[in-house]
Amino acid sequence: MTLMKNLMGSAAIGLALMAGPAAFAETPANMLVVAMRIDDITTLDPAESFEFAGGDVSRNLYMKLVNFDPLNLNAGYQPEIAESWTVSEDKKTITFKIRDGLTFSSGNPVTAEDVEFSLQRAVLLNKTPAFILTQFGFTADNVAETIKADGDTVSITTDKPYATSFVLNCLTATIGGIVDKKTVMEHDMDGDLGNGWLKTNAAGSGAYTLMGWKPNESVTLKSNPTYYRGAPAMERVIIRHVQESASQRLLLERGDIDVARNLNPEDIAGVTGEAGLKVLDELKGRLMYLSLNQKHPVLSKPEVREAFKYLVDYEGMTQSFLKGQYTVHQNFLPATYLGASDENPFSLNVEKAKALLAEAGVDGLELNVGVREAQERLEIAQSVQNTAAQVGIKLNLTVGTGKQILGMYRARELDVYVGAWGPDYPDPQTNAGTFAYNPDNSDEAGATGLLAWRNAWDPGDMTQKVLDAVVENDRDKRAAMYQDIQAEFRETSPFIIVAQQIEQNAMQDGVTNFSGGQAITSASYWQVTK
Repeated sequence: MTLMKNLMGSAAIGLALMAGPAAFAETPANMLVVAMRIDDITTLDPAESFEFAGGDVSRNLYMKLVNFDPLNLNAGYQPEIAESWTVSEDKKTITFKIRDGLTFSSGNPVTAEDVEFSLQRAVLLNKTPAFILTQFGFTADNVAETIKADGDTVSITTDKPYATSFVLNCLTATIGGIVDKKTVMEHDMDGDLGNGWLKTNAAGSGAYTLMGWKPNESVTLKSNPTYYRGAPAMERVIIRHVQESASQRLLLERGDIDVARNLNPEDIAGVTGEAGLKVLDELKGRLMYLSLNQKHPVLSKPEVREAFKYLVDYEGMTQSFLKGQYTVHQNFLPATYLGASDENPFSLNVEKAKALLAEAGVDGLELNVGVREAQERLEIAQSVQNTAAQVGIKLNLTVGTGKQILGMYRARELDVYVGAWGPDYPDPQTNAGTFAYNPDNSDEAGATGLLAWRNAWDPGDMTQKVLDAVVENDRDKRAAMYQDIQAEFRETSPFIIVAQQIEQNAMQDGVTNFSGGQAITSASYWQVTK
């Protein structure tokens, strides 16, 4: 195994160094205390935030035109700031009627002008998540005309007639958070549209207001008494940054926190069945996968691609080191997404793999495998390394930081990649448009955002099928189109989708209505009671 960079381990965080208030035997009845890793938060501006923990915070601070009900996530997007909407005959313009009587935490009313400003602002700032909106043809030059307020309505006009569900799903992403224009522009600095101020402050109309954020320590939220659904039962939410699983478990067992969100399988097993505690399992959108570089003359053979799909011990891994935290899933759309498939046709079958390799004329092979220095990815790579050896394939593991391995992957330099992929927004296009879409497979295209391109794979007619699905307005037909694409993808692609993540949140038995957001959104604290 080649080690590109040793991971510098830090000492376990002692209780005395943990963020948040001093330990007490039981948290107050009107306060929710959550321990999780929040060191990925770099900004709280909804037009810029693109991290997991940041998404959790933003969901509780900001309302959107449409959003998900935490108690019925399967119902899909629901009206929120928009009480209703209509779609033009040409399917390119959606006009939203803004709900009356909503207010921001500042006391300012929520208006169509605020919606216009927020969405235009996200396009103009052009931060990392801006593509979620700009993929509809919005640009700095045209946004004043394509996103327009008129009285109590806002119209959004896209460059072509996309599926309405696609547009609305994208508006539920963090970037769809509606900010208070008056407050934000009072903090504009040199034309930054308040971005500097919103990094560490909030101007929303959601269930909570921001009391404070201490990077790598804690986030504190206060209930918003003017929230249109009514003030949340939890008057305070304190999210404490606790890096180590063992430390989170100890705090939970002592009653110092209500919810522990990053327990490893061993600690989950330790608290399962413990008096006064419970574990909530939720399917998330993250997928673990392997991919084969189609520039490699052997890996590009269809029989070899298929053989690799029989060299993965899907059940063995999800019943051992991935147990409880991943489930077998062999499709690019996570379960619960529109068009998701539950077909898992592959299983470990060394003899079948041998026969396929013989059919391809392969007798012995040595490959370079890139894997990030993360425990579950290393263990997946080592498992496949062992089974591949049984058919005469030698896999040399190159282990490095995420930046190092991703750099090689995006440069098409790895023979095999072991990694993870999470959806950017809750619509099937988020994964179909990267796994099965690649209109220009040339090196010059440099389409590093497309997983198909990273693996030098031309999906053929699947690219057009993805384009067709994203403009289909009949929901059932659209779902069937994605299922058809995935059926073809499973059989022909150089991707081996291994498993889908299960998030296991451990909590005090009295905590009710907690949701981590499942596969489509983020955590909602306003429905929680104790």
